[in-house]
Amino acid sequence: MTDITINGKSVATGDDPDMPLLWLIRDDLKLTGTKFGCGIGACGACTVLIDGVATRSCITPVSVVDGPVTTIEALAADGGDTAVQAAWIAEQVPQCGYCQSGMIMAATALLSENPEPTDADIDAAITNICRCGTYPRIRRAIHAAAARMILEGAAHG
Repeated sequence: MTDITINGKSVATGDDPDMPLLWLIRDDLKLTGTKFGCGIGACGACTVLIDGVATRSCITPVSVVDGPVTTIEALAADGGDTAVQAAWIAEQVPQCGYCQSGMIMAATALLSENPEPTDADIDAAITNICRCGTYPRIRRAIHAAAARMILEGAAHG
């Protein structure tokens, strides 16, 4: 049994080192924003950030987690939406909404690495699957979030 940090809190991983991180998050911690989709790491509904990197938690054993984990619940812990979440709302991205927490986490990771992504950058980085096909809205939301983050950075810098 080891401890990992999830959303700023130390959490005991349990006795099974092969248990997927997703089960620890959803079943043990009752943080249900991270979704189970395919179970093979293809769809991205389970995407969380591990040390800032978008990671598919359904195929990540707790034993290999080597940095702090951030779930969708921690993004707006202060009560206000992040630039990505605000852009998601403004661009009316969700249709069914099931994939959205994973998409938002992947977009957050992308923008932390690349604050001005091109369409090609977005297509390469966001490999999550949206069964409703809202990809044009996702792309617009990521560009809008990037612009907002640049403006906010200029206002604070």
